[in-house]
Amino acid sequence: MRPPKGVAVWVAAACGGVLAVLGIGAALQYWAAGAAQRPQLIALVAEGLPVVLFGTVILMVLAGMAASWLFRRHPHAARQLAEQARSLLAAEKGFRVAPVGAPPLAELAGAINLLADAYHRIEQDLESRSAETRARVEEERDRFAALMSEMSQGVLVCNADGRILLYNPRAAALLGPAEPVRHGDYTPLGLGRSVLALLDRNQVAHALDMLQHQVGHVERPQARFVATAANGVLLRVQVAPFLGAGGKLAGMVFTLDDVGQLMGRESQRLRLLQSLATGVRAPVANLRAATENLASYPDMPADRRAQFVDIAAAEARVLTERLNTALLAYADALKGSLTLEDMRAADLLAVAQRRIAEALQLPVAIEEADPDLWLRVDSFAIAHAMTFLAARLASDYDLRGFRLRAGGGGSLGEVDLIWTGAIVGSDALSLWEGEPMRVGAEETPLTLRDVLERHGSEAWLQVDKIKQISRFRLLLPRGQAIAAAPPRRAAAESRPEFYDFDLFEHIDVVGTLAERKLTELSYTVFDTETTGLEPSAGDEIISVGAVRVVNGRVLKQEVFEQLVNPRRPISRESTAVHGIDGRQLANEPPIEQVLPRFHRFCEDTVLVAHNAAFDMRFLELKEAATGVRFGQPVLDTLLLSAVLHPSMDSHHLDMIAERVGVRVIGRHTALGDALLTADVFLRLVPLLAERGIVTLGQALEASRATYHARLQY
Repeated sequence: MRPPKGVAVWVAAACGGVLAVLGIGAALQYWAAGAAQRPQLIALVAEGLPVVLFGTVILMVLAGMAASWLFRRHPHAARQLAEQARSLLAAEKGFRVAPVGAPPLAELAGAINLLADAYHRIEQDLESRSAETRARVEEERDRFAALMSEMSQGVLVCNADGRILLYNPRAAALLGPAEPVRHGDYTPLGLGRSVLALLDRNQVAHALDMLQHQVGHVERPQARFVATAANGVLLRVQVAPFLGAGGKLAGMVFTLDDVGQLMGRESQRLRLLQSLATGVRAPVANLRAATENLASYPDMPADRRAQFVDIAAAEARVLTERLNTALLAYADALKGSLTLEDMRAADLLAVAQRRIAEALQLPVAIEEADPDLWLRVDSFAIAHAMTFLAARLASDYDLRGFRLRAGGGGSLGEVDLIWTGAIVGSDALSLWEGEPMRVGAEETPLTLRDVLERHGSEAWLQVDKIKQISRFRLLLPRGQAIAAAPPRRAAAESRPEFYDFDLFEHIDVVGTLAERKLTELSYTVFDTETTGLEPSAGDEIISVGAVRVVNGRVLKQEVFEQLVNPRRPISRESTAVHGIDGRQLANEPPIEQVLPRFHRFCEDTVLVAHNAAFDMRFLELKEAATGVRFGQPVLDTLLLSAVLHPSMDSHHLDMIAERVGVRVIGRHTALGDALLTADVFLRLVPLLAERGIVTLGQALEASRATYHARLQY
């Protein structure tokens, strides 16, 4: 390798400096000499100039050769050594650094080779141990997968943010779509997706609160509740924690049972008991009749006849007594086996509504159900009791329809079975409480009184004779209320408050749409996760989550959640926030396939997001590639918060949620953030109305006037 040009420049500069010094010396001599001596000096310089120039050239050549030799021995050799050392990690294991340059560098090469030998020995040992570990892990994984696949219960494992890490086939069957989906349609169950798309967000938050309270205080922490999944299946859910470093909650294990199937098995068990009772009583009655007839025959010898009669009668009495004792004992055991679990009153009414309608073929409507009321009940027993009462009313009073209601009642919850018309006697409930609960062909030795005693509750009849409205009211114990969210410190946001384009310039909301009330509109609340924070610099979307809001309700069964293959690396900072890395996205569809589906999902709705300009910028940059444009109005909860609380320093989503009383869970997943934003938005709408902001046009105009909307980045 030749020395760099810089070395030649320095050699030339050094020789030039020598010539400059000689020239300056000659000039000084010239000015110091007298007029008579100057011609002689000029002649002397002219004679010696070729010799000086030749000497300078020789000096330059020698200096250049010396510099080249020194460069090869030291800087160049050191660079070669560094390049060889860097190649050690990627080259074959037998590759070693060749000694080059001066003796100290050759000695350094030997030391590097010794380190390389040690490194490769350690690497080989680690590879051997890793292979053994991988083999054991693979074996354990195969065993675990086989065990999971054979379990009759659904099992779902999530991290602390609710992102699904593992599920078994039974969970897929329980949580999958209610009907077969067409190719390309979206289904919310999948690795990396959010459990909040499958189970009610508030109930998951309730379970998480319970587990966090129990960890460190209870030997086996767990939470249980009954919930309606997004596909309509009623599930009994048990949640257990698994802990990470420092004993902190790292995730949750959900165990799922289909309550409908459990009810079916319970009904089969009760029918079996009824069949057993009927089948045994008849032979016993026949046996007693036979013994009585035998006793009436005078032809049989008296001593033998008396012996037969006594034995038969005694056995019949013993069988009857044992049967009655067994039935009573079974009833007590069944009563004691009732399992009380936390359940929303609305879900309990839905169960009772289906059972009454199916058993009696009568219309049943839910009149009112407090969405915040939780009860601690055995859902099967209470639903069966309400069906039993409805059956008695229908048969004895010829009723042709019922209504259901659930509401608060102090320390107890109220569940009402309501009808109009027939006035029921005040003694009817007292009579029915002690009867075995029979509904059609189904009968159980349990009575209504047994069920009420197990729940520590009571029932009574209420009659309004003027309106001719009557009701049976069951007072049931309340479930554990969802704990209020603890005060939170302002957390670092995953993205800047980011307005590199004007959110309001692209969309002109005029006419009837601008005049419509916020409470009348339908919304799609959405969020994205990305590879980084610079959309214009090439960062890409890696996850889209959204939920519909209609008539002031978050429709948790109508969600969109999809991971996206960005076809580029994800920054470590972004992965640290949302937990998604490139390996999870390798088999996911690209943005060109995802955005058209998302566009169809949010058609004819107003878009809502937090820090919406950040997400909309990504959508805007993909218009050409995807062929879709999101041209509907956009509301931003950050700007709406700035309208309502202009003096607050922070308008981060967590802080807004704390201010309006929304529980924060599942942050930094696209769907989790969308669900949280939806709840926050619904809390902001009435606050805006108090300030006279009731229409979409007024909300957009107020947002446009905030300081945050004018920021440019």
